[in-house]
Amino acid sequence: MNQDQGQDEARQPGLPGCYRHPEVGTGIRCARCDRPICPQCMVSASVGFQCPECVRSGSGTGHAPAANQPRTVAGGVLAAGDRQLVTKILIGVNLAFFLVQLIVGTQVRDALMLLGSATVPGFDGVQGVAEGQWYRLVTSMFVHDGYLHIGFNMLSLWWVGGPLEAALGRARYLALYFVSGLAGGALTYLLTAQNQGSLGASGAIFGLFGALAVLMRRMQYDMRPVIGLLVVNLIFTFSWSGIAWQAHVGGLVAGVLVGIGMVHAPADRRALTQWGSCAAVLAVSLALVLIRTAQLT
Repeated sequence: MNQDQGQDEARQPGLPGCYRHPEVGTGIRCARCDRPICPQCMVSASVGFQCPECVRSGSGTGHAPAANQPRTVAGGVLAAGDRQLVTKILIGVNLAFFLVQLIVGTQVRDALMLLGSATVPGFDGVQGVAEGQWYRLVTSMFVHDGYLHIGFNMLSLWWVGGPLEAALGRARYLALYFVSGLAGGALTYLLTAQNQGSLGASGAIFGLFGALAVLMRRMQYDMRPVIGLLVVNLIFTFSWSGIAWQAHVGGLVAGVLVGIGMVHAPADRRALTQWGSCAAVLAVSLALVLIRTAQLT
């Protein structure tokens, strides 16, 4: 395809104009400065594309020295080495918890699962978040009920988490994971019976699904694969008994909201918008936990 053909195809209504060629519409932005760039201007980078000025930023073009560091589409510093390291660590932690559960028995699961307020066989006193065991909102994200449960969750984490980690950067990806998981746990705690246990990484993984959809739309990619995968998962969520749909829905909504904050943050207020969106979702989750705790105590 020659240059003229590429520009003709890029002239689509509703798309911003390239910062160097305003007459050429484009859905691609520089991964470092976030300005629109057309096919003629884009320079391939490790993640996404960069504009010519950012590529030359080390030669005194007026960019801040920090801009010389390669960055992801969300503005995170591009990690050296394995760009799926955090995903592998999360999978390893989940597998380690499951191995301990197999060795020690279900007592580990009962001690760590999400529970409102109930008497648990083998434990003294009433157990649950309402009894002050807030750690269950976190630990429940790492315990699973059987091989099928952990197998499906870890495959989903590998398929979705790896590309998302590379696109967001390690810190933002990890924040997305835990904020989504906590939001899913908070909604589960609010809506389920006080003696109904819940466990698994599904809330966090559905948050990754939601953020991936936001990222793909932002990058102008074909949305059909991720939408199809999400629809299939939601069908299983509401048709298969024993699944905590509250965790899935809570995690998905949180992932979408945090994802919007991550990938649509303006360049001049990127950190404030990104971490502010995480804080806002956490604040809502905390409010849900406090409301439910007040009801049970």
